[in-house]
Amino acid sequence: MRRTGIITILGLLFILACSRGHKEDLPNFVWIISEDNSTHYMELFDPHGIGTPNIEKMADEGILFTRAFSNAPVCSVARSTLISSCYGPRTGAQFHRRSKLVPLPEGVEMFPAYLKRAGYYTTNNSKEDYNYIKDEGVWDESSRMAHWTRREPGQPFFHKESHPVSHESRLHFKAELMETYRPVTNPDSVHLFPNHPDTDLFRFTSAYYRDKILAVDTIVGRVIQQLEEEGLLESTFVFYFGDHGGVLPGSKGYAYETGLHVPLVVRIPEKFRHLVDMKRGEATNDFVSFVDFGPTLLKLAGIEIPDGIDGSPFLGKEKVSGKKQEITYGYADRFDEKYDLVRTVRKRDLKYMRSYQPFNMDGLQNNYRYICLAYQQWRDMYRAGELNDIQGSFFEAREPEALYDLGSDPYETLNLAADPLYEEQVSEMRSLMDQWVKGMPDLSFYPENILRRDAFVNPILFGQQHKDDIEDLIDIANLELLSFEEAHPEIAMALDSDDPHKAYWGLIVCSTFGLEAVEFEGQAVALCSHEDLLVRTRAAEFLGLTALGDPVPVILEAIYASEDGVEALLILNSLVLLMDGSHSYRFELDKEKLSPELMQDQEVLRRLDYIESRMASV
Repeated sequence: MRRTGIITILGLLFILACSRGHKEDLPNFVWIISEDNSTHYMELFDPHGIGTPNIEKMADEGILFTRAFSNAPVCSVARSTLISSCYGPRTGAQFHRRSKLVPLPEGVEMFPAYLKRAGYYTTNNSKEDYNYIKDEGVWDESSRMAHWTRREPGQPFFHKESHPVSHESRLHFKAELMETYRPVTNPDSVHLFPNHPDTDLFRFTSAYYRDKILAVDTIVGRVIQQLEEEGLLESTFVFYFGDHGGVLPGSKGYAYETGLHVPLVVRIPEKFRHLVDMKRGEATNDFVSFVDFGPTLLKLAGIEIPDGIDGSPFLGKEKVSGKKQEITYGYADRFDEKYDLVRTVRKRDLKYMRSYQPFNMDGLQNNYRYICLAYQQWRDMYRAGELNDIQGSFFEAREPEALYDLGSDPYETLNLAADPLYEEQVSEMRSLMDQWVKGMPDLSFYPENILRRDAFVNPILFGQQHKDDIEDLIDIANLELLSFEEAHPEIAMALDSDDPHKAYWGLIVCSTFGLEAVEFEGQAVALCSHEDLLVRTRAAEFLGLTALGDPVPVILEAIYASEDGVEALLILNSLVLLMDGSHSYRFELDKEKLSPELMQDQEVLRRLDYIESRMASV
C-alpha cells in the first residue's frame, strides 16, 4: 500500500509538472488601451501627428496595423463589440447608454472566459462599460488594483488596462486654461481638420489634445518596462490601441474615419515569433476591426474559436484571408440622448456611408459633446454665418448615401455618390451594405422602445423571428436612394400600411425627400392622429421639416401621452431637431404634464434641461 501511495503521488506530481510545463508554453497577452483617440494624432500613423517613441519602438519590435478599426465610434458600443466579437446591431448592444443590458448570443461568452478556462489568469484594470449581461468567470480580477502579478507561479495571463488620459473629458477645460497652459505642440503650427474653423480656440484644443497623446506614450513605455523587468516581455504579446476615435469635435460619436480608425501596434515576443506569419518591424494594410480581436487571442493561445461570433483572427498561421482582409463595417445609433442611424462599409480606400435618417444632422444637440468649448464656438460660428461649406456641413442634413475616396480625401469632405465616374463603385458598396444589414439582421430598424420591450430578452431570437419584417423595413428605408418618381408607389403603400413600423419608415423617407414629397401632406396629417405615438411624431416631423404644417401641438401631445422613457427620448429627439432647425419652432413644454416615469429617465432629463435652457435663451 505504501508503494502504491508513492506511485500515486509521483504520478500526480508528473501530471502537475506536465500541466505547468504546458501552461508555460502559452503566450501571455497585455492590452494597453487609450480612450478616445484615432490614428490622426500620432506621427506613426499620420504625418500631422505627434511623435510617440515608446509606441514607435513597439512597432519596430512588432507589427504596425495601418487599417485597424473600432466598429463603433463610442465607448460602450465599441467595448461591447470588442469583448464579444459580435456586431452590436445584431445583438442589441448598439445603443450608448443602453436602456437595458442584453444577453450574449447563445453559446457565446465574453472571450476572456475561454482564456480563463484554459488556465489563464485574466485581469481588467478597470473599465468595462459593456452593454451585455456579464456572466461569472470572465475575470479573475476586475478593479483598479487588478494586475497579472497576483497569478500563480508560471500561470499565463491576459491583462487589459484602459487609460482615460486621452478621454473626451480632458477637453472639458475652462477658457482660463488657454492663458496658463503652454502646449508642447505649437498651436500656431498644428494641423487643423478641414471641417474645423481656424480659430485660436480650435488651435489650442488641437495642440492640447496632442499633448495627451504624449501621456499615452509614457504609459505604454511604463508597461513595457515593467514586463521587461519581470522577465515577461519576450513571452507576452503586447497590444496597444485606441478604444475608438476622437476626440476633437465631429469625431467621437460619429461614423467618420476620425471616429472609427484607431491606432494599433502589436509587439511580437521573441519566444512566440513562430506563431505569427509576419516579421517583426513590418507594417500591414490588412483590415482588422474589433470583432476580430477576441478570436485572434484565442487562436494564438490554441483555443477553439466559438461559433456564433462575427470576427476572425488577424494574427497566427493560416489566418482567414480574402475579402475579410479589405473590408470593415461601422455603426452609429444613439449616443446618450442623441439619436441617429448610420452604417458604413469601407473597402480599401473607398468608404460608403449610409445615413438612414439624414435630416438628423451631426451637430444636433448632445449635452456631453457641447461641454467642450470648441463645440460651442463651432455652433455659434455656424449660426452667425461664419463657416464655409465644409465647416458648416456638420450642422446641416446629410445625403442619404455618401462615397468617399479616402486616398485623396481622408477627411471625407467630397461626396462622390452622385458622380457618374463612380457609379459602379457605388453600386458595389450599396450592395455590400444591404447584404450586411439584412444578413445580421440589423435590429435598429425597429425603434429602441420596441426592442427594449420585445427583443432584449433574446435579441438573436427576435432578429431571426422578424428577419423578413426587418428586410421589408430596410427596403422601405432604401426608397431614399431612388428618385421620388420611382419611390412614390412604395412610399404610398408604406404610409397606408396597417403595420405601424412600415408607416414609421415611410414618414422618415418623406422627411428625407422633403418638399418633393408634398403630395403626401394629407396622409401625414392623418397619421398625426395614429395610435402609435412615434408614428404621430414622425408625421409631425415631416410636416415641420418641410413647413407644410405646425408640428408643435402634435409633438407636445405625444410627449405628454408617453409613459416610456425610451419612447419619450425618440419624441424629444424630433422636438430638438425641429426646435434647432431652420424653422426654429418654439416648444413651451410643461414638465408638470409629463408622466412620472419620464422624470426618472436620465437621458430624458438631459433633453429637458437643454430644451428649457434653449427656450430661455431665444
